[in-house]
Amino acid sequence: MKTILVVDDSDLIRWVMKTALEGEGFKVEMAEDGVKAIELITGGLKPDLIITDLNMPNMDGLALIQNVRPMLRFTPILVVSTESQASKRDEAKKLGATGWLTKPVNPEDLLKVIRRVLPGA
Repeated sequence: MKTILVVDDSDLIRWVMKTALEGEGFKVEMAEDGVKAIELITGGLKPDLIITDLNMPNMDGLALIQNVRPMLRFTPILVVSTESQASKRDEAKKLGATGWLTKPVNPEDLLKVIRRVLPGA
């Protein structure tokens, strides 16, 4: 079973993603910001995929990507954000993001992208 780490400061977004992903047979771990996500990863969590928001308190998605990349070099990271600026997208990609989806995300679209970036999903 593949494990997906969902990082978003919105309880609703985390719940919606968890429900959709568990319904497709994924194990879902959750964190409300980059700091909590890093704590989970340094504590031994090895997610097969990370889905992160961009704008979060304490540590945003860009800082999370930057901090996670050295630890999880080959783990796909998807950014799901209300931001649609090309500059933010380019910066995320430069830091190591695999893909970008603009909120609100339809669960079917999310699953299509996950199947593209996560082998065996």
